[in-house]
Amino acid sequence: MQKGIKFRICPNREQQNLINQTLGCCRLIYNKGLAMRNEAFGKGSKIIVAQLSRQKSKIFIMN
Repeated sequence: MQKGIKFRICPNREQQNLINQTLGCCRLIYNKGLAMRNEAFGKGSKIIVAQLSRQKSKIFIMN
């Protein structure tokens, strides 16, 4: 038997702005990491998760 709980949130304007900003940052980091993996794949090399983690922190600081 599967159980699930649904929640409905009603954020105010300030909370909605914070949610949108957080999701925007996550999307930026994900897309940058994906681009790095695609570039490495195109060159015939592999990129490991540890390398992505180090690079993502640099990306976040630069932007």
